Amino acid sequence: MNLISHVSLMIAFAILSITAVSAAESAPPNILVIVADDLGYSDLGCYGGEIETPNLDRLAANGLKFTQFYNTARCWPSRAAILTGYYAQQVRRDALPNIPSAGGRGIRPAWARLLPEVLKTKGYRSYHSGKWHVDGLPLNNGFDHSYSLDDHDRFFSPRTHTEDDKPLPPVDVNSGYYATTAIASHSIKCLKDHASHHPDKPFFQYLCFTSPHFPLQALPEDIAKYRERYLAGWDILRAERFARQRQLGLVACELAPRAEKTAPKWNPSEEELQQRIGIGEIGRAVAWNDLTDEQKKFQAGKMAIHAAMVDCMDREIGRVLDQLTEMHAVDNTLIFFLSDNGASAEQIIRGDGHDPAASPGSAKSYLGLGPGWSTMSNSPFRMHKSWVHEGGISTPLIVHWPQGIAQKGGLRHDAGHVIDLTPTILQVTGTKRFETWNNLPVPKPPGISLVPAFAQDNHISHEFLWWFHEGNRAVRVGNWKLVSWGADGPWELFDLQADRSETKNLVAKYPDKVQELKQIWKAKLEEFQELAGRDIPTKPNP
Repeated sequence: MNLISHVSLMIAFAILSITAVSAAESAPPNILVIVADDLGYSDLGCYGGEIETPNLDRLAANGLKFTQFYNTARCWPSRAAILTGYYAQQVRRDALPNIPSAGGRGIRPAWARLLPEVLKTKGYRSYHSGKWHVDGLPLNNGFDHSYSLDDHDRFFSPRTHTEDDKPLPPVDVNSGYYATTAIASHSIKCLKDHASHHPDKPFFQYLCFTSPHFPLQALPEDIAKYRERYLAGWDILRAERFARQRQLGLVACELAPRAEKTAPKWNPSEEELQQRIGIGEIGRAVAWNDLTDEQKKFQAGKMAIHAAMVDCMDREIGRVLDQLTEMHAVDNTLIFFLSDNGASAEQIIRGDGHDPAASPGSAKSYLGLGPGWSTMSNSPFRMHKSWVHEGGISTPLIVHWPQGIAQKGGLRHDAGHVIDLTPTILQVTGTKRFETWNNLPVPKPPGISLVPAFAQDNHISHEFLWWFHEGNRAVRVGNWKLVSWGADGPWELFDLQADRSETKNLVAKYPDKVQELKQIWKAKLEEFQELAGRDIPTKPNP
């Protein structure tokens, strides 16, 4: 490259780097954060999948796709990190040794305020629609309106859900209700109200679908669309997804081998699964050709339901985008789309149980995706939801903001984490975080703003990224990742630049690097334990 070309390129990058800031200064952007539940890294069309997701694909084509973005491997810790900007362990929303009050029912420290409370200082109104899974109630934590779907076991007939923190009656199974549609409809209701009564104020919409979380329940017409699509099986279709991912530039690694003996420890045994569901069910990711014809048909039907749930979610996102268009708000709305964890290998039977005579995907059926299809959904990575190998923690991240992002259809290979969403939103809205609470200093959050990455690839870096869930441990420093399966499992070391799919364990080759990363992981554990152990309340947050 000659000097003139180099200077021109640097000028272009400089112009792009101030685009987001200048956009925020001219008019604070609206914020829309869309969270899917148990969506795999490769499920969307724009991330290599065969499921039809035209609305999300269009957002990606006119925005950015992050290839190395991470969640926490589980639903409630990810939501705590998204809304606070801290690791869930720092705010007692995931389990820690010797901190009995931390975990899925943990109570946040008083200083760990949620994002809507901070945005309110800049005049933002905030709306929540869908899954909550955070301690406290939405309206008491800064939201102006909320529809909270607290029953995650029934897509057609929830028994526990609230609007504006007030209980709603249980839904009759014959009412025509479907959770994905109801969640989007509430979001649209909030946006219409905002346009009518608060057009001079910016908004933050937190849109949290329960799809495609188990149970696999979908609208019949959506299932029919995919009924024959998955008969080729998870091995062939996974290879096809991987080929598209390589072609799209999303990954440059190899395809991780299928782990035939891997399943969540809380899953029923193979015998119990077949007793309660039928002989078509299987609890391991075995080779597709090892299945019987009956098992192949049954398993293909399950993936058709999963695809139908994702397809419907995309269609409902389209309705929300149409509302933004009607409000003339699309250009200055910063949209994020991501998943709370990797696809799930869980086959837990909850809610009303499972009726083997019911049509798969209907209200009386209760099926889980299982390890075979979860392996495909997390392509090309290892493991599933709850593990902190790449398959459990890698998420698509689509970012769309016409007024603040100049490039269309770009890839960003920067490593990011859900702790980065809050600092990014605070920067683009010109909002300062709370530095004190009750006259005491608020701990410095660990995340960094993604705004520099909006303008240029490979332009942000973390000192470290850290994970701990269900005993599974990991830390990433640069391109090095140290990870273990369970608290007592052996450490594995991977160079993610060359081996994102974690197929070549380098522990024996680089023992000094292993010790270095182990010390970093342990030091952060101790730091987070100390922070989480301060001033533990005896009563839940309101």
